[in-house]
Amino acid sequence: MSSTSNLIKPSLRAAAHLRSSKISKELSKSAAAWLSAAPSGGAHTLPDLPYDYAALEPCISAETMTIHHTKHHNTYVTNLNASLQKLDAAVSAGDVSGIIGLQGALKFNGGGHVNHSLFWDNLCPQGEGSLENGGMLSRGIDESFGSFEAMKKEMTGKSVAVQGSGWGWLGYNSKTGKLEVATCANQDPLEATTGLVPIIGIDVWEHAYYVDYRNVRPDYVNAVWDVINWNVAEKRLAKAVE
Repeated sequence: MSSTSNLIKPSLRAAAHLRSSKISKELSKSAAAWLSAAPSGGAHTLPDLPYDYAALEPCISAETMTIHHTKHHNTYVTNLNASLQKLDAAVSAGDVSGIIGLQGALKFNGGGHVNHSLFWDNLCPQGEGSLENGGMLSRGIDESFGSFEAMKKEMTGKSVAVQGSGWGWLGYNSKTGKLEVATCANQDPLEATTGLVPIIGIDVWEHAYYVDYRNVRPDYVNAVWDVINWNVAEKRLAKAVE
């Protein structure tokens, strides 16, 4: 599939065809959603970073950023596009087993793409994205956790404690109007997994820090607070509460 229409047309065709087929309504809806979510151009692409690879030093080295962005994130994008092409073929063929078999790859690679895209944007060179005292996010943190330090301590502790690979998140709960700390395993996306809207995320996969910190995850998590882009976090919260 080399264009958006090539992905969207199968999804629309699937919506009509699968209603009368042996494929469940839920599976049909999920497949159509994946296919129709393809961006302009028909395929997901690796986003450019809003800063140079060396911009986050000494917290995160240029070597780590280069590998993380051009190798790891790029792999998720490549595999997501490949999975979508396979999904298109399975939907067109009415292949129930094939559609079901692709759900894991779609979730993993789609989540990897979403998570990393959020992560890059919520980082910035040290000193360029400070938290606005008295702003919406600062007030929300105080109301939800008691203080910034209490939030930081909770998020640091839970992020460090993730077993294996995963993510630590500060998210917004639209039902309670509060901010919450949560963790997700592997590349499970926060909002789809917990219902929380992502405000800031910390990647605690070992590839995010091994070059710089070896296997000492606590040192990395403590250091990454120095390069959090609170301006972006503030905008995410403002959009979430609209």
